[in-house]
Amino acid sequence: MKSGEVYLGMKEKRLIREGLITESLSNGMFRVQLNNKNIVMGYISGKIRKNLLRILPGDFVKIEMTHYDSNKGRIIYRL
Repeated sequence: MKSGEVYLGMKEKRLIREGLITESLSNGMFRVQLNNKNIVMGYISGKIRKNLLRILPGDFVKIEMTHYDSNKGRIIYRL
């Protein structure tokens, strides 16, 4: 496994990237600029919603992405 990948048993590998929230959209969606300057759409994971964590533009986050769609990801951690 390469660094930045997580193996989830029988599920596919997920890529974990870090990025900066650039814009807040409706319904818990955000634009995230990754460290490699790509812009992706990110949505809040269920644990972040449940714990009522506030994510604002300017926050650094970890985002989990699949190999199938590199334009979307799930925000799993606020740094």
